[in-house]
Amino acid sequence: MKTARLVDGELLIQDLPVPEPGAEEARIRITASGVCHSDLHIVRGDWLGVPRSGAIGHEAIGIVEALGAGAERFVAVGDRVILGLGGAGGGYWCGACEYCLKGQTRHCPQTKALMGTFAEQFCVWAPALVQIPDHIGDHEAPLACGGLTAYGAVKKLLKHQVPPGRPIAVIGAAGGLGHYAVQIATAFGYRVVGVDIGEDRLEFVRSLGAERAVGPDEAAKVAMDDFGGCDAALVFSAKLAGFSLGLQMLRRGGLFVAVGLPASSEGNLSINPFEFFFKDPTLIYSAVGTVQDMRELVALVAAGRVKSHVSRTGALSELPAIFDELEAGKYLGRAVVTDMGH
Repeated sequence: MKTARLVDGELLIQDLPVPEPGAEEARIRITASGVCHSDLHIVRGDWLGVPRSGAIGHEAIGIVEALGAGAERFVAVGDRVILGLGGAGGGYWCGACEYCLKGQTRHCPQTKALMGTFAEQFCVWAPALVQIPDHIGDHEAPLACGGLTAYGAVKKLLKHQVPPGRPIAVIGAAGGLGHYAVQIATAFGYRVVGVDIGEDRLEFVRSLGAERAVGPDEAAKVAMDDFGGCDAALVFSAKLAGFSLGLQMLRRGGLFVAVGLPASSEGNLSINPFEFFFKDPTLIYSAVGTVQDMRELVALVAAGRVKSHVSRTGALSELPAIFDELEAGKYLGRAVVTDMGH
């Protein structure tokens, strides 16, 4: 089977044997795999400490083709499923530790990442699979990470007592994750102030349901003048400048939700202690989501409330070019590999 792998930092398309599912695993014939910005960071070596060799890709849709012992309790051959759960923690969790029992499976001491969906066949722990209806197309594969991560971030607003009807900022609103957050937050009833760069991207953000769409130079002023500051800022930008802007757009006592993960070369987030004291924000990070979050998001998509905006599709052999285009910001929304065999 064909699969994309990093070998000493070089992206290669290789022919490997078809894997056999182990205990409680299902083998999936991948029909589409989304291209996530974190894949680009891994390929480019942007994050210190992340290996530069191994399988890549962590968001996909496919068909169950074979089952290992015990997997029949969770899925059946022929089921159409979405897999990935954001990669981090999407491959296994114990289900019994304090983190799992609190719904924070990503922090399970036994957690395993899910990587390798840029392949024709892929084996995955069956409890991590979510069945999807046939009318949700293969182009929705990025829901498995981009959509789920955005959904998990918006749910944090409710957890931290930011009620629907309040203004929130989405930084990086036209991006692969941000465009989901605008739709999801709007579906939840929030007043969205979307921030991105360039009029074409801002028009895209407006089309998603944002009440306001503004560039970064005017965003803080608009937030303060028109809304008295935003109750929350969801930062999907992979640049530290986006993090700083999110803090500037908050009202006193607002919620700052970091989602983007800048390159290590950008350094650390800096906060002035006096401004921290004066604004008194709550700072949290939100990453990926749970199986139940994925089921809830699938239901929203099935109801027509959220959809993936895919501007680029291609074969597995085009993956290097797709990464170049993603890095250059040449398309809105998401890219999806739809032909795994070429």
